[in-house]
Amino acid sequence: MTFGPGPFDGDADLDGTAEVAFAARTAPEIRAVGERDGSVLVLPVGSVEQHGDHLPVATDSILASAVAAAGAAAVVDDVPVLVAPTFWTGYSPHHRAFGGTLTGEFDTLLDLLGTVADAALDNGFDALLLLNGHGGNRALVDAAVTVVGRAHPDAESLGLTYFDLAAPFADEIRESDTGGMAHGGEFETSLMQYLRPELVREDAPATYWVEPYDLAGNDLLEGGPLSVYRPFEAYSESGAIGDPSLADADKGERFFDGIRAELAALLLDVHERNAV
Repeated sequence: MTFGPGPFDGDADLDGTAEVAFAARTAPEIRAVGERDGSVLVLPVGSVEQHGDHLPVATDSILASAVAAAGAAAVVDDVPVLVAPTFWTGYSPHHRAFGGTLTGEFDTLLDLLGTVADAALDNGFDALLLLNGHGGNRALVDAAVTVVGRAHPDAESLGLTYFDLAAPFADEIRESDTGGMAHGGEFETSLMQYLRPELVREDAPATYWVEPYDLAGNDLLEGGPLSVYRPFEAYSESGAIGDPSLADADKGERFFDGIRAELAALLLDVHERNAV
């Protein structure tokens, strides 16, 4: 049996990330980590939603889990850190028309995240990082950071969408034009081809992201100031947006390595700022 940070990682014992898995520890071991100075708990927040014809519906949860585990494993010798099981139900009502989507109501998910955080922080952690893997969860995670922070003034509450960590180096790797790295596009498909190639299908119809408003986002890493709600069928007939035809495992490895390094640096910073 393998134990990882959540139900979506699969190979934790093979890549060394079992060492940081909350789920693999006993209760006394978890408390011992939490009570160390500058301790950090990472809670991946994913989703289960359609990702076109070529990627599994758990893609966001798989990737958030893998990034969280890898970033934590990179600093475990210097940072008391654990990765909680992935919060897999995201806010995805805009995907429901395609099927394959399990979503919750915003208020329900916000309440549940707060409840899980309350219990997690009972173990003495000095900081909680909600590591998000789904664009539709951004507002949810931002709100949860505030709710948790107000409820736990003695612990630092933080939130981050993992793929934003790729912004500094993505242009060195990508080949697609703007709109090609979106939902099931070059970025996510490359990561899945690197991490879980057995789950990637060959048939990958997709459409570049075209948003009519110039002030709205039109790529995974190029968000705009204007928020717009549209059901996903308004953007794509397949449910995938971007250019998965340009994806490959080598790009996925480069994306993953860069994101892991950025997350590791953040975790070290959080630890140092919260150590007594």
